[in-house]
Amino acid sequence: MKMRRQERENMIHYLMEMRKVSQERLMLMTDEDVEHLYTRQYGEEEIYNML
Repeated sequence: MKMRRQERENMIHYLMEMRKVSQERLMLMTDEDVEHLYTRQYGEEEIYNML
């Protein structure tokens, strides 16, 4: 399923803040790569907040 542009932009901004990844690097990644990084980061954050 193709990711919506706004959804991708939101994920990129989140990753830039949380992982300190450059926008240039994220813009070169596929939708699947961005979504994978986002899912991992968000999951780690959820686990940390539960502790």
